Order: sequence, then C-alpha cells, then structure tokens
Amino acid sequence: MPKPHPKEFRDDVVAVARRGEAPIAQVAKDFGISESCLRNWLARADVEGALPPELGHRV
Repeated sequence: MPKPHPKEFRDDVVAVARRGEAPIAQVAKDFGISESCLRNWLARADVEGALPPELGHRV
C-alpha cells in the first residue's frame, strides 16, 4: 500500500481545486494523484471543515 500524502500536501491540493481555475481532473493530474483521490479529499475536507452541504464542494 502506498504511503499516505502529508496533510499539508492534501490541504494545498484541495485549496487549488477549490479555486476552480482548472477542472478537477487537471488539478489531480498536475499534482500526480488520481481524480478519485482528489474527490475523496474534497469530500473529507468538507466534512472536517463542517461546511453545510449547500456550501461544500460538489463532488
């Protein structure tokens, strides 16, 4: 099993994805992760940040 990415890395990738300047697939490719991995990180960040569903990132 691959070693997990550091939290700081995940937070940075999520921040870039949330800016909406590029499609999720492109952000994932640019950071060398899978699109599904990034979508999971976005969903987890929404839960951890306790964002109401209507304000959370759509995955």
